[in-house]
Amino acid sequence: MSQSAHSEGRTTLADYRAALTAPGSRGPAIASILARLPIAMIGISALLYVQRETGSFAVAGLVSASSLAGVSVGAVVQGRLIDRFGPSRPLLITAAVLALSMAGLAIAIEAHLPTYVLISLAAVTGLAEPMVGSASRALWTKILPEGPARNAALSYEAISMEVFFILGPGIAGLLITAPWPGTGMVIGTATMVTGAVLFALNPTVRAWGPAPKSKTPLLGALASPGMRTLALAALGFGMVIGFVEVAVPAAATESGHPSLSGLLLSAWSLSSVAFGVAYSLHPWPRRLALRLPVLLGGFGAFVALLALPSSLWALALLMLLAGAMITPQSTTHSAAIEVVAPRGTAAEAFGWVLTAVTLGLAAGQSVSGYLVEHSGTGAAFLAAGVAGVAMAVVVWLLRGTVRAASPAVDDGALVGAAR
Repeated sequence: MSQSAHSEGRTTLADYRAALTAPGSRGPAIASILARLPIAMIGISALLYVQRETGSFAVAGLVSASSLAGVSVGAVVQGRLIDRFGPSRPLLITAAVLALSMAGLAIAIEAHLPTYVLISLAAVTGLAEPMVGSASRALWTKILPEGPARNAALSYEAISMEVFFILGPGIAGLLITAPWPGTGMVIGTATMVTGAVLFALNPTVRAWGPAPKSKTPLLGALASPGMRTLALAALGFGMVIGFVEVAVPAAATESGHPSLSGLLLSAWSLSSVAFGVAYSLHPWPRRLALRLPVLLGGFGAFVALLALPSSLWALALLMLLAGAMITPQSTTHSAAIEVVAPRGTAAEAFGWVLTAVTLGLAAGQSVSGYLVEHSGTGAAFLAAGVAGVAMAVVVWLLRGTVRAASPAVDDGALVGAAR
């Protein structure tokens, strides 16, 4: 496929069906659902568990931040290992480490051990979180040829992740009411470990063996200028979301309805998924190099409008509008990896995108918290918009780097092995 056609990334519902029914795809897809479903559930469950046992949101926040830091590092390290050795061994090892470290964290919480112990264990759990999402996304490029079906599969990965981020917090909030507050953390970990093991042992996945030995640049996937531009776009995307995730609960609390904060955040996630499917059928702009800055700039502009409402109802309506820009960016990031990532670095490249989004979330949340406390929620929403538009301008100036870094990887052997 030509780069221009590939960049357009248009899909149909028939393409989604073709991708999900392709030989060898069903087993990994089901296992991937199990492994990724708790991705937003475990962290929130752990945060609520720590707060319930220690009585301190400050301690819970430190533990959560430590876990996020671990994920941001682990995503890149595991991605490089998956590209080099295939997914099976790295995922089996990390699944085992995750199970042990989570058990240790639960024991430490119950024993009321010092905060530094909780922080250390949380960092290990983040590092060991199996990057099934990276492996699953890269696997599609090996079992499907270039074309609409592969584009649909990559869109499916992004859209399904949004669904998991919607379900995760709700499930965590439900399970924290169980007799033991650690129930959600344990169930989420067990589900993730089970999914990771099933994915790693699937015949299609095991057919993805070690890559031929080659000299890998020190920067790995980031050796590509286009990959660095994509990482900047993902960083800006995460920053805007980070601002909003703090400002919305603050706005709900100021209005005397703190319990509505979760509903408001779910509202923009729901519109994100609904519009994301429609967007994948008719993506715009058609050129990928333009799509990255335009979507990010539009996202920032819509979020800035959240500073205007004087009621939660108006805020909810504008959040539906802003949320429509979330999944299109996720699917665009996924499509861009296909173009800009150096050959043989697909899993690591996705890891860098995850890391950039995670760092953006952390930066946005920290600045938003300060602004909410000192200047109000309106200032936080405006700052989110400014940050998004500013990063969009940078990505626009670097748009010329968004071009093919190397020939696309086409591993037909896996298709044959799957059959």
